[in-house]
Amino acid sequence: MVNIVPFQSEYATAFRDLNMAWLKEYFYVEPKDRMLLEHCQEHIIDKGGHIFVALIENRPVGCFSLIPISAKIFELGKMAVSKENQGEGIGQQLLTFAIDFAKQRNWEKIILYSSTKLPSALYIYRKYGFKTVALEKDLPYARSDIKMELNLIPVIEK
Repeated sequence: MVNIVPFQSEYATAFRDLNMAWLKEYFYVEPKDRMLLEHCQEHIIDKGGHIFVALIENRPVGCFSLIPISAKIFELGKMAVSKENQGEGIGQQLLTFAIDFAKQRNWEKIILYSSTKLPSALYIYRKYGFKTVALEKDLPYARSDIKMELNLIPVIEK
């Protein structure tokens, strides 16, 4: 059974290592990755963001962060599941948790940056209602070639 818990300093190494593993497998570790992963308390938590960790029998197997863009818009990032636990639905549990967390706080939207080299991740994001939107010019990561967002404010049809 998966238990999703808020970040504590004891999870900093797992947060870093889970993310470094997938970055090295599919891409490379960029300077912004290194900054966020090696100093997550300072660059995510202390700036009003959130990190959650998925545990199985108290062992970290997945994680994600929510980084503030504004008071009501957050970036979903640094989502990772251990190689050994992929295919067990943990990523979808983390995504559901993130969306519910945002809705409870009345956020307007969640954005994310990803890559078309990760079709299974994009499929899951779309399944949960994320829509592709235009990329801005100054992207946070070289690997990002797609931006998606999930509007959390219900649209009232006329």
